Amino acid sequence: MKTAFIGTVEGSAIALEALARTGLAPRLVVTLPPAAAHRHSDYADLAPLARTCGSQLLYATDVNAPPVIEALSALKTDLALVIGWSQICGPAFRSSARLGAVGFHPAPLPRMRGRAVIPWTILLGETTTAASLFWLDEGVDSGPLLRQETIEVAEDETARTLYLKQTGTLARMLPEAVELVRCGNAPRIEQDHARATYCAKRTPQDGLIDWHQPAQTALRLIRAVGDPYPGAFTAYNVHKLIIDAAEPFAEAHRFIGLPGQVVSDTPQGFVVRCGDGDCLHITSWRLDGEARKPRLHSKLGAHAP
Repeated sequence: MKTAFIGTVEGSAIALEALARTGLAPRLVVTLPPAAAHRHSDYADLAPLARTCGSQLLYATDVNAPPVIEALSALKTDLALVIGWSQICGPAFRSSARLGAVGFHPAPLPRMRGRAVIPWTILLGETTTAASLFWLDEGVDSGPLLRQETIEVAEDETARTLYLKQTGTLARMLPEAVELVRCGNAPRIEQDHARATYCAKRTPQDGLIDWHQPAQTALRLIRAVGDPYPGAFTAYNVHKLIIDAAEPFAEAHRFIGLPGQVVSDTPQGFVVRCGDGDCLHITSWRLDGEARKPRLHSKLGAHAP
């Protein structure tokens, strides 16, 4: 069976490695060129891995463009795997593979279709999610399910830990799914569209911390939008202060201050008061590319970075 692989993020690389390990390396790999790396904070150039796999390589910025369709047709592609590519695949693309195209979505479809699903999962306080492989159709994450596996979401889950859970599950599921397709046993389970929910796009600016919110709300944002995404941030004077990690501060009752005020300095970092009177202990941060602390008693978020 001739497969083509389309992807351009860390998860794509993990999936491609899993296929190669199981003897299912694709004939063709389509990925974004390095010049377009800015499109994804978790961008990965698949070119070295494609060459190691012996796959033909095609750089593209539009999966629906004629060069991609022509390459898929010339290969006489049986199955297209779209793993980590944020673009709707049009009818010409979907019909260029004899058996169809399969996509991946890190959510319990039909719930949470759309964008920025890992951050939204944490922001919503979900306790479970799922990794879903599905057949592409004309909609957004709406095609029939091929495989789906439930994933537990920890109380202190971060974007990185959930990303690793999703990509680890994908690495197990994808080779099995390809084998099911090859053997003609792959299911096509229609989604219940009445249960569908949709996640809106998020931008780096949505990581701005509002210190007037409760401490747990600010902490959840920090966990949700950090690595491999742009991160939560605040303003310190005219500088952008990125908060990579934080934890509840047990001694919050000892400190009086304003929301966003640095009320204590610790060996591990510094403490910021939030709107509900609780505090966050900031343990990992970046200020102008350095790990220097804001001054004690200074106010964060007073100016737009």
